[in-house]
Amino acid sequence: MLQMILIETHSGVRWLVILAALVVLVKHVLGLVQKSEYDRFSSISFSAFSGLMDLNVLIGLIQLIAFWSIWSAGGFPRQQVEHLTVMLIATIVAHLPSRLWKDKAASIRYRNGLFAVIGVLVLVFIGVSVLPGNRWF
Repeated sequence: MLQMILIETHSGVRWLVILAALVVLVKHVLGLVQKSEYDRFSSISFSAFSGLMDLNVLIGLIQLIAFWSIWSAGGFPRQQVEHLTVMLIATIVAHLPSRLWKDKAASIRYRNGLFAVIGVLVLVFIGVSVLPGNRWF
């Protein structure tokens, strides 16, 4: 039962990550096109996005640790390791804008943030696709 709760929660948070990514994408595209200042909403929305990525990695790690004995008894599935690796990289990429470019001009922050979110979405797609059954829907 606990395993099912963790799996469903992990899967559900994925959709929140995608929703937050779409909000950030729209805001960053508008910021670039309108040449606006990097405002509080831009920072908060990106923080929410990267925070949801952190939450989902945490849930995944809890799941991994909680069921280590079950998975490792039959040989640890290669797909789980690939999924974890790709998602950790995606989470690191999600934090780049707040770490590397926070003191840059608004246009650079919007552009680099946009590329970071697109990169994260591509990595999330790859990370989910390596799982058995490709559970996108």
